[in-house]
Amino acid sequence: MSLLMEPQLRPATETGWRGRWFDIVFRHDTRRSRNFDLLLIVAILTSVMVIMLDSVARIHARHSGVLYVLEWGFTVLFTVEYLLRLMVLRNPWRYALSLWGLIDLLSILPTYLSLILPGSQSLLALRIARMLRLFRILKLTNYVEEGGVLMGALWRSRRKIFVFVCAVLTITVIFGALMYVVEGPEHGFASIPTSMYWAVVTMATVGFGDIAPQTTLGRFITSLLILIGYSIIALPTGIYTAELASSLREASHDTGHLDRRGCSRCGLEGHDPAAHFCRHCGQALPSATG
Repeated sequence: MSLLMEPQLRPATETGWRGRWFDIVFRHDTRRSRNFDLLLIVAILTSVMVIMLDSVARIHARHSGVLYVLEWGFTVLFTVEYLLRLMVLRNPWRYALSLWGLIDLLSILPTYLSLILPGSQSLLALRIARMLRLFRILKLTNYVEEGGVLMGALWRSRRKIFVFVCAVLTITVIFGALMYVVEGPEHGFASIPTSMYWAVVTMATVGFGDIAPQTTLGRFITSLLILIGYSIIALPTGIYTAELASSLREASHDTGHLDRRGCSRCGLEGHDPAAHFCRHCGQALPSATG
């Protein structure tokens, strides 16, 4: 299942204030829950805008007091919302340790950390990650499923990519050490780690120019490394593309046996012909003959 999917959560009680608030903060199919989601999205966008404005020196000098109050106001608001989500759940740790729970926590921690580490409040820009909730609010389930295909292909190619990364690191160390010996500190290659930084920049064909070889042998080695960089830079893309094509072929074969009934709640299509309920949210499906 895609990481963008919320975990299957259950309310602490079906009735009472916990049951009502569970429907509001975790469901997306009622008017109250949709209004809550829309207000939450507006608050997230506004809070991120405040953080961005506060990073502008001219605006910060004139309106730092107002921006500071707004920043703390949004933090308190999101803290209350986060605690409310935990209070209405039967198993709050399941949500707290999920991707969504961690994102919600990271959206409020920087403000509190700023009391100890000045400047860390700039990390509040991570709050924009909560905009991923739009995938659930707008029921873009098909897009989430496609994201799952991409992540699955990346996961299956992890061993090949790991081998590739090890090879790149080996080349970086070898050429870094070689250039440290050939060029030396007098030409800017002050240490092997510094030379490794130069090797990475050169192999990636970025070419910042802050460190450059001065000797003929050093330039020859640089030319070799550039050619190596061009030859391997597309390799991980090819590995991933091959795995993705394989995944798409498998998905095409599997969905050939599925019908096109769509779930009225989450919009997911491609269920087994004998299925009576949605495999994602459990909503009753229309009959196959209906």
